[in-house]
Amino acid sequence: MDISDTLAPKSEQLDAIDLIDGPRIFTVERVTRNNTDQPINVHLKEFPRPWRPGVNMRRVLGHCWSRDSSVWTGRRVELYRDPNVTFGKETPGGTRIRRLSHIDGPVDAPILLTRGKAGTWHVEPLPDAAPPQDYTAQIANSDKDQLRALYTQLQQAGQLTDQVKAQITGRVAEIDAAATEPAGDEA
Repeated sequence: MDISDTLAPKSEQLDAIDLIDGPRIFTVERVTRNNTDQPINVHLKEFPRPWRPGVNMRRVLGHCWSRDSSVWTGRRVELYRDPNVTFGKETPGGTRIRRLSHIDGPVDAPILLTRGKAGTWHVEPLPDAAPPQDYTAQIANSDKDQLRALYTQLQQAGQLTDQVKAQITGRVAEIDAAATEPAGDEA
C-alpha cells in the first residue's frame, strides 16, 4: 500500500516538505489575495493547495513575469525545496523558484538577501511543455519498480496526469493480483 497521501502536512499551502522528493513543475491556474503575512495565493493546476511565495520569490515573479499577476495564468514554474532558507534564527527550509516559462533566457532578478543588502536570484527558462505522451504500452509492459520510477519522473516533471496515475495504479493492481493467484494444477 502506498502511503504517500498520508504524508502531506496539515497545511493550507504548498510547503517545502511537499518538494522533498525533488523539484516539481506547476502551471499557474490563478492568483488571489490572502492575508497580510502571505499576501498572495498562487493556485496551481497540479497541486490541491496554493503556493504562497515569500517576498523575494514574489519579487522574482514580478521582475520576470510582470507585477500584474493576471498575466501569470497558464505560465509554468519549477519549484524546489531549499534547505538553507532561514526564518528568524531558524533554518526550516523553504520553497524556491528554479525555472520559469515565458522568459527568453536566464534572468538575474533583484532581491534582498538580508536587511539592506541587495542581491539577485538566478532563474533559468523553462521550455514549453511537451505534448502529452501516451504511456499505455510502457505501463502495460512495466514491473512495479519501473512503474514507481515512471510515476516519480512524471510527477517531478509536472506531467503526471490523472489518466496516467490511474493507468499506473491499475497496472500495480494487476501485478499484485497475479502474484496472489494460486498456481495451476500440474498433471
